[in-house]
Amino acid sequence: MKELILVKYAPEIFLKGLNRGKFERKLRDNIGKKLEGIQAEFIHDSGRYFIRTEEIEESIKRISKVFGVLEVCRVREVEIDFNSIKEVALEKAKSATGKTFKIITNRANKKFELNSMEVSQKVGAYVLTNFEGDISVDVKKPDILINIEIRNNYAYVWSTQDATKAVAGLPYGMNGSTMLMLSGGIDSPVAGYLMAKRGVEVSCVYYHSHPYTSERAKDKVKDLAKILAQYTEKINLYIVPFTDIQMEIINKCREDELTIIMRRFMMRIACALADKYGINSVSTGESIGQVASQTMDGLVVSDDCSDRPAFRPLIAMDKTDIMEIARKIGTYETSILPYEDCCTIFVPKHPKTNPKLDAIRKEEEKLDIDELVKKSIENIEVVTF
Repeated sequence: MKELILVKYAPEIFLKGLNRGKFERKLRDNIGKKLEGIQAEFIHDSGRYFIRTEEIEESIKRISKVFGVLEVCRVREVEIDFNSIKEVALEKAKSATGKTFKIITNRANKKFELNSMEVSQKVGAYVLTNFEGDISVDVKKPDILINIEIRNNYAYVWSTQDATKAVAGLPYGMNGSTMLMLSGGIDSPVAGYLMAKRGVEVSCVYYHSHPYTSERAKDKVKDLAKILAQYTEKINLYIVPFTDIQMEIINKCREDELTIIMRRFMMRIACALADKYGINSVSTGESIGQVASQTMDGLVVSDDCSDRPAFRPLIAMDKTDIMEIARKIGTYETSILPYEDCCTIFVPKHPKTNPKLDAIRKEEEKLDIDELVKKSIENIEVVTF
């Protein structure tokens, strides 16, 4: 009897009809890339991936961060023999923690002499009879859930406590690409994670205002991109010098319109970079009404500068929900480090919350927009994680 890794797909992959094979192959490729450096053998069996490897714990840790994977389980492989299946199920019950259990069987091999219900009943009776201690069956809310899968060549047995919940979603790279405006805050890394979870390939742009924003602020954003890269194949971070643009806006435009004009330049630059690198869309961490520039009027004025879809996956989320995801994916502690970004400096005392597009366009006539955008892109720094 050997131990293997069972990879369960996210349910959406099963719903892809004739395209399901494409999603399965992409998921297999993404898992393979995540396991780079680990010797592993893949076995594809009717909607499941089984993986043989000597490095089980490290492999489970990596696979659990692959989008498209619902759950990763450490399973025991046994011969298709009922006595062997019963013994391993009993071992799993003894090694788990709890006083109630339930057996769930999936009989993919229809030649096996017992059906799924009969296997569950007989194995459950065997566990009850031979378990040394206090244990009972609970079919509704068991402490221990023992799974049995009977397939063509082997049977596989594991318990709840052998399973690691993964990130689910769709295989990364299946749904186009986006240029994420990554700041040093809590929201934008979560937005990037959610876009990647839907299979969208993520690149990032960060606006750096030297000397008003420090190198520590830049390093903080690099660290956030590095964390996001744990869930993707790689991430390119484009660091854009933004000081000249901000100073031009401050010197020539109305103070109360500074923030919204700055956001419009960010949108222009993100779109220009997306065009340069063949990226389909842009994404931001904006949530409706969270700050002055994120009112409905403000978002409409910002979108006026976009030449491609602008996605805001956090648009209807509460801050507490966003923070919960940030903690879950590991970006929160980095995001709250007290280093300023370009959005927190030069903030007007009374920013305009209901900007009018015609008025903003007229104000921007004081600026050489094309030249400012061109100059900023010519001087970008590119870092790959």
